Amino acid sequence: MASLPDTDSLKSEAELPPQTSFEITSHPQAERAEWVLHSPDPPSLWHDLLVSVRGTLLLNNSNDDKKKSPLTDKQALCRAAASLFQGLFPILRWGRTYRLSKFKSDLMAGLTLASLCIPQSIGYANLAKLDPQYGLYTSVVPPLVYALMGSSREIAIGPVAVVSLLLSSMIQKIQDPSTDPGAYRRLVFTATLFAGTFQAIFGLFRLGFLVDFLSHAAIVGFMAGAAIIIGLQQLKGLLGISHFTTKTDVVSVLESAFRSIRHQWYPLNFVLGCSFLIFLLFARFIGRKNKKLFWLPAIAPLVSVVLSTLIVFLTSADKHGVKVVKHIKGGLNPISAHQLQLAGPHVGQSAKIGLICAVVALTEAIAVGRSFASIKGYQIDGNKEMVAMGFMNVAGSLTSCYVATGSFSRTAVNFSAGCQTVVSNIVMAVTVLISLLLFTKLLYYTPIAILASIILSALPGLIDVNEALRIWRVDKLDFLACIGTFLGVLFGSVEIGLLAAVAISFGNIILLSIRPGTELLGRLPGTDVFCDIRQYPMAIETPGVLLIRINSGLMCFANANFIRERIMRSVTEEDDAKRTERRKIQVVVLDMSNVMNIDTSGIAALEELHKMLVSVGLEVAMANIRWQVIHKLKVANFLDRIGKERVFLSVREAVEYSCLYSKFTSPNNC
Repeated sequence: MASLPDTDSLKSEAELPPQTSFEITSHPQAERAEWVLHSPDPPSLWHDLLVSVRGTLLLNNSNDDKKKSPLTDKQALCRAAASLFQGLFPILRWGRTYRLSKFKSDLMAGLTLASLCIPQSIGYANLAKLDPQYGLYTSVVPPLVYALMGSSREIAIGPVAVVSLLLSSMIQKIQDPSTDPGAYRRLVFTATLFAGTFQAIFGLFRLGFLVDFLSHAAIVGFMAGAAIIIGLQQLKGLLGISHFTTKTDVVSVLESAFRSIRHQWYPLNFVLGCSFLIFLLFARFIGRKNKKLFWLPAIAPLVSVVLSTLIVFLTSADKHGVKVVKHIKGGLNPISAHQLQLAGPHVGQSAKIGLICAVVALTEAIAVGRSFASIKGYQIDGNKEMVAMGFMNVAGSLTSCYVATGSFSRTAVNFSAGCQTVVSNIVMAVTVLISLLLFTKLLYYTPIAILASIILSALPGLIDVNEALRIWRVDKLDFLACIGTFLGVLFGSVEIGLLAAVAISFGNIILLSIRPGTELLGRLPGTDVFCDIRQYPMAIETPGVLLIRINSGLMCFANANFIRERIMRSVTEEDDAKRTERRKIQVVVLDMSNVMNIDTSGIAALEELHKMLVSVGLEVAMANIRWQVIHKLKVANFLDRIGKERVFLSVREAVEYSCLYSKFTSPNNC
């Protein structure tokens, strides 16, 4: 059996034949192998958690610290405290350079935002099965807290349609809002507290990857399905129906609507709602056609509320079947800490609802924030955004708010209005607060049908047919997640849709993980680059040496045996092909560059692979072993079995040393 060289017996560069094309570097191979074998142990899990929390909470001043002289203990403590506060409250950092010129832009953007936010907040509160004032409350405290802690300049904070639907669809299964609105409201506040807590934990420990379990394709399908369900539920307000189903699937909603139409509905509600819906959609169309008229669709909802309220008041339409909002409780946000239910039979269900709402709200907010940040040419830290969202929802749960997040439609208006900083959220919140204090009585005659039309006008932005078609063209498995989530929401429930999204996404991940590919490598002519010979047919194989790359980030119990079988199949098939050419494989080099981690099952599979290859007269070498992998292979004593001299920094080095002792090698191919 041919064996790889002992490093002490290797020839020096001067002793190599003149036709040898490769070079030996100034460092002997034994020393380079020591670099790999004696790398320091990787950081522990506890160390990683501490670094995560520190990176989230503290401002990164490492570059500045290197330029300054050493600090005393007191100065270092003050510096750390300042870094902590500036990390938690970015407004302390950029607020020092804030100018009046920026405030003028933020003022106009905030006022424009408020004109859209006020009617939408009332409508979304109705969707969440809460009294109208709770939607306005949610547009006061959370935006103010986010303004202190958030880093996105354009995002507009407040209630959104999808989260409102989530809360109402899940909580009303526990408590009917029509029979006991107080108990229902307490569950909403409790779920909001849990949502904020989960969001803050995700950010502090850098667990943002949990949000990514809802893939982009699944979100597209979920938003489209939720938009249709939300639109169908607005039939209650648009038709003036009193009794309507609490279910969210399309069959139940349509059945309830048809049953109610046959018995009792009020045409005036429908006429009034559809008239203003046409006006809102026309304003939206004009705003898209002419970017300078961005303010038209922004103020159209408020204009609709004012005009419809005047019409109902002047014509006494409320006495002829037109349903109105009636009393809206004004004033400052009341404290709701005493209403939180942290003990009792529904705590677990509230936590589950809070977790689902936290993930959905974060997914929407971070996607919105990053989209507009990329347009402006800056980046936002997703983990710090999660902390800001978490704290604002915790504060909201204590002040009669429900789950708030970033709204795409209002953020687009804020961006188009020329906002410069998050101060526009402060202006919007103050404007909503003034409305709560002074103008709520004027909304008594606001028709419910108008709120339904405002929600309906905002839904087309949630249905992205072009993106669904693009997903179909790019990746059929992703489209399966998209359509599965869409159908789950439409014909099941919001929870079933989310479960379908996660299940299909996990299924896709598992399918790719348990059946990873392997590549046979060859050297590109005239280079030191080793590539897949199927992708690059011009790549030259090295006679006597079989190069195999494992294409999996994790070699674990789920895929270790599959990888082992794929490698053995490649060796067998390749060896049979070489025999026909009167050549024979002597060395198998495993390129581990893609393997980021390995578990005990993966190590066991490598040990078994080594035994099988040795039994048929082949040597094994490994190259490009990552930090976590080399650490575990050392602890498991696997490197002692294959020989530490068979560990290489690169594929090129492994090939060169294999070529030296392969009698079938052509120097020009090494």
